[in-house]
Amino acid sequence: MAIVQVAVAAPLAEVFDYLLPSQEADCALGQRVLVPFGRSRRVGMIVARKERSSIAPERLKAIECCLDREPLLGAEDLALIRWAADYYRCPPGEAIFSALPARLRRPVPSAPAPSDDAVPFEPAPSPTLNAEQQAAIAAVHEAQGFQCFLLDGVTGSGKTEVYIRLISAALERGRQVLVLVPEIGLTPQLAERFAQRLDTERVVLHSGLTERERERGWQRAARGQARLILGTRSAIFTPLPDLGLVIVDEEHDVSLKQQDGFRYSARDLAVRRAQIRDCPVLLGSATPSLETLRNAERGRYRHLHLRRRAGGAEPPRFLVVDVRSQHLITGLSHALLTRMTTVIEAGNQVLLFLNRRGFAPVLTCHDCGWISVCLHCDARMTLHRDRGLLICHHCGDQRTLPVHCPECESPDLRPLGQGTERVEDSLRQRFPGIPLARIDRDSTRRKGDLERLLAAAREGAYPLLLGTQMLAKGHHLPGVTLVGILDLDHGLYGSDFRATERMAQLLIQVAGRAGRAEQPGTVMLQTRHPDHPLLIRLLRQGYGAFADAALAERAEAALPPFSFQALVRADSRVAQRALDFLREARARVLALDAGPVQVWGPAPASMERRAGRFRAQLLLQCAQRAPLHALIDRLLPSLRALSNTRTVRWSLDIDPQESL
Repeated sequence: MAIVQVAVAAPLAEVFDYLLPSQEADCALGQRVLVPFGRSRRVGMIVARKERSSIAPERLKAIECCLDREPLLGAEDLALIRWAADYYRCPPGEAIFSALPARLRRPVPSAPAPSDDAVPFEPAPSPTLNAEQQAAIAAVHEAQGFQCFLLDGVTGSGKTEVYIRLISAALERGRQVLVLVPEIGLTPQLAERFAQRLDTERVVLHSGLTERERERGWQRAARGQARLILGTRSAIFTPLPDLGLVIVDEEHDVSLKQQDGFRYSARDLAVRRAQIRDCPVLLGSATPSLETLRNAERGRYRHLHLRRRAGGAEPPRFLVVDVRSQHLITGLSHALLTRMTTVIEAGNQVLLFLNRRGFAPVLTCHDCGWISVCLHCDARMTLHRDRGLLICHHCGDQRTLPVHCPECESPDLRPLGQGTERVEDSLRQRFPGIPLARIDRDSTRRKGDLERLLAAAREGAYPLLLGTQMLAKGHHLPGVTLVGILDLDHGLYGSDFRATERMAQLLIQVAGRAGRAEQPGTVMLQTRHPDHPLLIRLLRQGYGAFADAALAERAEAALPPFSFQALVRADSRVAQRALDFLREARARVLALDAGPVQVWGPAPASMERRAGRFRAQLLLQCAQRAPLHALIDRLLPSLRALSNTRTVRWSLDIDPQESL
């Protein structure tokens, strides 16, 4: 019997040798199999064939059966996943099965791909391209094989039209195209634009689909039936036999990095996938990440610019509202309310941005000072008055809204601060009879709610729009001429060194909703820090100047992208155990002679207790990637030997994007 290597659906660092019985001789690489594993059975995938095994033949177990009629993953797909598993130090079986639709991670036969019914197609008219758009399209067309492009375009500059023209050309050449977006909320609008202009079979892949829907779309893409694939980060692993172009929209967005389990960056894997396939990849953003800008500076990526808004629209005008010592009405200044009235009376739309859902971030007792603290996290529970609940936005714990104070039984419980629910209540009182749409995770819980609200907003049905970042990113709202940003000050002094970068990106993205049609737009930014130097540079000189200054600061501090990091995290129900594990890990690092690798910590996480577990972290940093990864290779066996999952859980995050 032949010998094959099988990656088992389990967090194990190795693959296992099995015998391939004669009745399963047709099993090939990329097919799922059912194998005996210990005292149970597990789903696995064949990843290699071998002539010999280091295990004695009589000790080798045989595969029980093959679950697929044909391979689910080709050699190129396996190469990408195994490269990613190696780079991000993820067990191969965990990586491979994370890349499959959820249903295919279980021992069930793979389903067929039924095609969607054909829909009559009447293409919408194509807008006229400006010179910058034409130059960007020509540059990608001229690429021979793999090349990475950064499409750096101000909001409203027509990046989507560049995508459509490039996709159309790739489809005409008989190629498939993969388009990645960071969040589900961005897929409906892009899907609609593609449907209006591109006559091709397409699928949308994201976590909001049922298991069956996702598997059917995945199968249609894998078998070449679907030619255009639009999805969130996990779509990067979708098998595409005719892939000819990869596009990553909003490449700067942190949502493109998986934060648990298989901790990969979909943006970085998009570049690697295009490299393996030898095709171009386009990274698009109005606010490129500093890592991507650094790659463009070094000549690794070709930098394409769209500096003007499409159709002749003017960039929005910024007005800074210093709210220090001002009386605010539910977080709204007099100046902002006055401007809102003028805009609404003129028949235009106002968009207010507050990245805090719920009614209020805390509930307190006016008599004894009790506050609504989560029992499981170092965080306060948010008041959601519409649902009559206190909810922790970190662990998800919920409590019924109390009538009396749990400490002193006083009935005088008061909300402090404001979330989108509370601002909505205030606006309805201030602007009675004016249609208002609140768009956040709470108001769009049901399937189709987000699409319905956004479609109505684009048609001008709501003069008042209020929302979180769900409303801020990538949406074309032609009637909006005023954007009010209620509070972004936390990003100016955040504990994470990326806080100012994220603040700047969000501010520019939100501001980009204003004045996208014929009428000019205005952005009013409420702040208690109007003299912050980075904020002044951002508003006066634009994101490019801000990024230059931020890169200079990072270089001086030797922080990414001028260094490389790996974060070892540990958590336990006993705080000391997580820290003790990381102290021992630090000792192992130093015993290995870390060389140029710096070791920081261990230290408690910014939010030490979350979901009842105490968290700590150990940071490894080096000016070069190779020494850091070489040290990690030597360290991992020690960490695995140290670990006792009954008392401490630990994980390794390569190129971490968050340190909270």
